[in-house]
Amino acid sequence: MRTSPIILPVILSGGGGTRLWPLSMPDQPKQFLALTGTQTMFQMTVARVTNAERFMAPIIVANAAHADMVQQQLSDVGVVPGAIVLERCARNTAPAIALAALRAGAGDTPLLIMPSDHVIGDEAAFGRAIDAASDAVADGWLVTFGITPTGPETGYGYIKMGAELGAGLQRVSRFVEKPNAVNAARMIADGDHVWNGGIFLFRADAYLAALKEFAPDILKAATAAMAAAHINGSQIVPDASCFAASPAQSIDYAVMEKSDRVAVAPVAMGWSDVGSWDALYDIGAKDAEGNVRSGNSVMLNSANMLIRSDGIRVSVSGVTDLIVIANGSEVLILPRGQSQNVKDILVAHATNERNNIDPIDHSQSKN
Repeated sequence: MRTSPIILPVILSGGGGTRLWPLSMPDQPKQFLALTGTQTMFQMTVARVTNAERFMAPIIVANAAHADMVQQQLSDVGVVPGAIVLERCARNTAPAIALAALRAGAGDTPLLIMPSDHVIGDEAAFGRAIDAASDAVADGWLVTFGITPTGPETGYGYIKMGAELGAGLQRVSRFVEKPNAVNAARMIADGDHVWNGGIFLFRADAYLAALKEFAPDILKAATAAMAAAHINGSQIVPDASCFAASPAQSIDYAVMEKSDRVAVAPVAMGWSDVGSWDALYDIGAKDAEGNVRSGNSVMLNSANMLIRSDGIRVSVSGVTDLIVIANGSEVLILPRGQSQNVKDILVAHATNERNNIDPIDHSQSKN
């Protein structure tokens, strides 16, 4: 294996995190919350790439509305970023990564693309997977990290692995959309599928070349936005009107599913995208009764509960298998295993708010 060049981390932090409502809100989404430890998920992501012998100062791509929060959380952990690219409109991951690749100089610098809201329990395993991918990346391959499945999960996309390219690296045969339970079980039984974790490693120029071939409108819009960007110290604000012209596409759809030089590094690294309250329960520290709890709560004769309160005291007795989340004036209660219903609750709230703003006047109607 050739000597690995120093890697430039790119941390994507533009998500809204609505699946963890009511704790995660648009003005403070989940990546900026301390959900699994004393540091926020954003800070823990940054901490993974602070080894100066291996990583450059990171580029952060974030929502412009969160600029002060990003700066403060970086300062709190003593990290000076290479740049903070602030999006004034969200266009999904492919355009966001294009901004970072252009900021990196569009050369042969390897970029490690990481969402800011993932948990990685075994960082040493992650490091070994990066090493396994380094030669292929240097040769222009686009590498994604495939998470070794722990069960037939239907909430993730999958990657089918093909021919071996080297130790710890295989060609991607195909990407698979989120499957139903039957197909997920079949893929797990086949043993040749991994979860699509949304973490990538590739050279900046290789990614931009792929965009030029498969998604030129994204490259054109990102290039124009960066050329007209407003720069204030480490903060870079791409031109909003130029960037808004970009198609809103994920990197998987725009590039990875179309290129024939895509590889996957399978890795078991204690990964979770903490994409639901059930996921947070699964990775949480449990007491003897299987409860995961934090904040102000009292629990009697109850088991297998997730309770979190960032305000009012929550008291439960004689119940099992519930999720109870309290934040300010909002309280969420639902059975464990049904946290996907949060999105339906938010739709119902939005509907009620619209009706309150524009009520239907029934005063003149007849019985």
